[in-house]
Amino acid sequence: MEAAPERNGVSLAGGGGGFAPEVPERLQQREAERKEEAGRRRREKESLAVREEQSDYFAAAFARERAAAEALLEPERDAEAVSEAARRLQELQRLLTDSVRFLAPYEVRQAQAALGRLQDALAERRLQLQPKKRFAFKKGLRKEAQEAPPPQPAPSTQEGQPSRAEEEEEEEPGCGFSRAEGMELEMGPAELLQRDVALSQLSRCRVRLRGNPNTLSVRGCRDCTVLCGPVSTSVMVDGCDGCVVALACQQLRTHRATRSSFYVQVTCRAMLEDCSEVRFAPYTWTYEGIDADFETSGLDRSRDNWKQVDDFNWLARNEPSPNWSVIPENERITDWD
Repeated sequence: MEAAPERNGVSLAGGGGGFAPEVPERLQQREAERKEEAGRRRREKESLAVREEQSDYFAAAFARERAAAEALLEPERDAEAVSEAARRLQELQRLLTDSVRFLAPYEVRQAQAALGRLQDALAERRLQLQPKKRFAFKKGLRKEAQEAPPPQPAPSTQEGQPSRAEEEEEEEPGCGFSRAEGMELEMGPAELLQRDVALSQLSRCRVRLRGNPNTLSVRGCRDCTVLCGPVSTSVMVDGCDGCVVALACQQLRTHRATRSSFYVQVTCRAMLEDCSEVRFAPYTWTYEGIDADFETSGLDRSRDNWKQVDDFNWLARNEPSPNWSVIPENERITDWD
């Protein structure tokens, strides 16, 4: 009986009397890699489907709540409706904060811009509903500032009609400081709790806001230091130069700021527009009672995007914006007293 032919030393006989050649190790490795790649693609596809579903849910919920808030802010609506709009805006902000992890960057920017417009509309409606009153410095001014004689109003253009200066004074917000120079200004928790606070036209002032405002507006300030406790919703900084601002909030919008430093905790990405020479560092200001203020603010202290900044004047994705930078650790303020 003839022996079965051989090739390279391996018998080619079939049937039960022979044996199959071993699969080379490299083929086994390629098969394992193929299975791993197929599994990875399947997981990516499933993850993409989940993200798209979550994004669709967010878009629908955000649009619904946004429309409801806009309706509550119509000019004919009363103060109760405005309060409900404020509550809905807080819920919208929380919805955005919780959804950032699966939203595309452009979706986050669009939602932040929409929230900013709603916050502006809310502040305007609150101002319209406030009883008209003349502006006065709040508690916490230095004694000499409180004892200073009030400025004389400009003469009226028509007898019996208020002058422009008087109208501007009447329109000043009910909580905050305005038109001060070289002063130490302070407000505490009882004055700030869930109030809309406005600082405007301050020069070389140091402002300490120990408490939990609902919103904060800082406009037209020069060479000032503003230290603020946790703000429940949004902060607007507009037209400020040479300032140092320390605060915690859900949303920070900065317009036309120059040569200014921000020490912040922000749950959403900060937004810049028409700014230059601004710098960012983590929020480090503290005071007795700040933990309780964080509790009432509703801010998530574990979520902090202090160096995640969107510059609307810089659209290049592969290069950092030249309009802002991170403050080096050795240059950061650690002692605020």
